Amino acid sequence: MAYSIFDDFRRAVQDEDGYLLASTITPRAPEHDGGRLYDFYRTTNHYSVQTDFRYAIVHNNTAGLSKTEGNHWLEVYVVYWKAIGQLLVAEELTNQGKDKEAEWNKVYDAWRDVANALIKGYSSSAFPAWTIPCLYVAGKYLRAFAIKSDAAAAKFRKNTTFNAGLQDDIAGAMSTNEKLEDAARQINRMFSLCISDRAPLEESRKWGVYYTTNLLFKTYFKLNAIGLSKNILRSLQATKTDMPPLEAFPKSHQVTFKYYVGVILFLEEDYVQAEENLTEAWQLCHQDAQKNRELILTYLVPCHLLTTHTLPTFELLAPYPRLQQLFAPLGQCIKRGDLAGFDAALAAGEDEFVKRRIYLTLERGRDIALRNLFRKVFVAGGFEDPREGDDRGQKIRKTRVPIAEFGAALMIGMGHTQERMEQEEVECLIANMIYKNLMKGYISRTHSMLVLNKKGAFPGTGI
Repeated sequence: MAYSIFDDFRRAVQDEDGYLLASTITPRAPEHDGGRLYDFYRTTNHYSVQTDFRYAIVHNNTAGLSKTEGNHWLEVYVVYWKAIGQLLVAEELTNQGKDKEAEWNKVYDAWRDVANALIKGYSSSAFPAWTIPCLYVAGKYLRAFAIKSDAAAAKFRKNTTFNAGLQDDIAGAMSTNEKLEDAARQINRMFSLCISDRAPLEESRKWGVYYTTNLLFKTYFKLNAIGLSKNILRSLQATKTDMPPLEAFPKSHQVTFKYYVGVILFLEEDYVQAEENLTEAWQLCHQDAQKNRELILTYLVPCHLLTTHTLPTFELLAPYPRLQQLFAPLGQCIKRGDLAGFDAALAAGEDEFVKRRIYLTLERGRDIALRNLFRKVFVAGGFEDPREGDDRGQKIRKTRVPIAEFGAALMIGMGHTQERMEQEEVECLIANMIYKNLMKGYISRTHSMLVLNKKGAFPGTGI
């Protein structure tokens, strides 16, 4: 009996091609062979699967596998066959509009058996390091099936009416991400398998560290348990001397890792380091990976706003309409110093900003809008009258500006939505801007004046 999957298996083992080997345990049929999973599942049955697969892997051993390795691969392909059976049933019911929780639970549990069989093989050193892409496939789809199973469970709970007296108790006892939480634990085992390998680097599972790390980051972010990502970063830091440099890993691993580290630092408000990591991710990311580049810019733009007080150019955002819709209204208001418009734009996009975890950072952009408003007051003040006998013709801006003029500007910037501000309130805002190094100068309360620095009153703006 001929199995195309086992033909690929033998060829992958002979050529030591990890990605070809991983394609033989993928729960998605290739584009050129859409019926592959159906054909594979129908070639045997529950009574004969062990015997049939033993012949294909162990007895028909043209690839030269050891007995131990052959038996471990036999276990992997038997549980893979069972998982495919569960998947085909679940997909058929879904196509019929019967997205049943129990079926997707079975798919997840069956695929977890595939992951565990692989983990067992690596733990016993039966599988060489070049096969590590198999672990990538196992982890990737374990997460995908966990999300699908949890979604089906949530849909079931939504459509089920409980007794009103018991509803609160039942809802409190149910985890909405039960399978994904379990998947995180299994993927963590894969990470430990890779990072703890003591084999020489050329034969080490350490080459799988960043893929499994990125998979954990994705899972923790999905669970909104971002703090757990720091445990992974600490583990990486502790074994840094035993690891190949990040630059030696595939670019896809580097980009994803730099992106998530950047976002973690962003959420910790370490904007300088966050910008550094996100910029590296942006530079390494493939030009055609539009979705990934958009995700990077989602955090890089607010970072850059806070670290350099500058806005993205139209050319930068032009290929990303969604980002234009998010950032353009805020950017226009910041440029104009339009505080009322900024508040309105922030409120209009609040749901999306909160969802993307950038609301609080963008809110700080109001300081830049206020800086630009005060800068307009300074520019409108004009220049000092030329001194008698000064033939140089050099114009010097007036650096002494009445506090009242800033108060009047605030009224305009806020759209006249409130009563005139007290001078103490205006002085407080100006003092805050000076403290944040958005303005340079000092307040003369005796004369109710702001005295600005003659050499760079508004750092970074050219004035």
